[in-house]
Amino acid sequence: MGPWAIAVHGGAGVDPNLPKERQEEAKRLLTRCLDIGIVALRSNVTAIDVVELVVKELETDPLFNSGRGSALTENGTVEMEASIMDGPKRRCGAVSGLTTVKNPVSLARLVMDKSPHSFLAFSGAEEFARKQGVELVDNEYFITEDNVGMLKLAKEANSILFDYRIPTIGTCGAGATMDSPLQMNGLPISVYAPETVGCVVVDKEGRCAAATSTGGLMNKMTGRIGDSPLIGAGTYACDLCGVSCTGEGEAIIRSTLARDVAAVMEYNGLNLHEAVDFVIKNRLDEGKAGLIAVSKNGEVACGFNTTGMFRGCATEDGFMEVGIW
Repeated sequence: MGPWAIAVHGGAGVDPNLPKERQEEAKRLLTRCLDIGIVALRSNVTAIDVVELVVKELETDPLFNSGRGSALTENGTVEMEASIMDGPKRRCGAVSGLTTVKNPVSLARLVMDKSPHSFLAFSGAEEFARKQGVELVDNEYFITEDNVGMLKLAKEANSILFDYRIPTIGTCGAGATMDSPLQMNGLPISVYAPETVGCVVVDKEGRCAAATSTGGLMNKMTGRIGDSPLIGAGTYACDLCGVSCTGEGEAIIRSTLARDVAAVMEYNGLNLHEAVDFVIKNRLDEGKAGLIAVSKNGEVACGFNTTGMFRGCATEDGFMEVGIW
């Protein structure tokens, strides 16, 4: 028996002028999710069950970019994706292109537990969801007034908006692309601040698990798949650690960021904090991203090279922290 630990995130890349009320709202949601995870861990719920439970809560609240709060594609629809991984035997499940599944992370769990596959997408994933009897909703459930407004801004700017809830003044609006251009795969984008959600947990038995869920990028091309459902990129768990990433998906994919944390621990003998620091500094090239991680020993760590990252963590010894910057 060892100490448990949990960490959650609501995305890396935060506008420095984010209003105080928005910051406090985010902190309250992260605190609520941590409390849910803590109660479950104290009741000896397994790590894999806890990460699903917490990410479902994040998907149900429209504050961050997953589930109810998902970004809209260029066609004004939602295409969600998620993944989950159980460390002990490296079992995993992932889904992409979901348009009617209320909680994508739970469908990813069913892919892991109830199918012979690891990844289902688009019509195949939707059909599997219907057969499994998961809760389905109309696509309109995910389309909020904020999402529609920010998609309009993105189209007017002919750009991808990463954080579609930041103020549209100063460096935060559609015009930011012209003032301070960032690039993704050589193409200009606007202010970098995605809001993917994720959770990592190690339970009292030393079992690690991770889950990640997102709506992707505002005004993304239909059919685009990011890092969040890709095992080893946005999500990874093994007998050493559990990792969930957030940020520039294309950079995370190129660096297989989540797996690299485990790899440098396994092959280079780094501890969790050293591994997280190493991959953030050395594996992203010019990409912007962040991650949360736990180790089998009950350690918890986070790292990011963006302005901030919505995050929170707690450990069995009573430590608890929620932060943005």
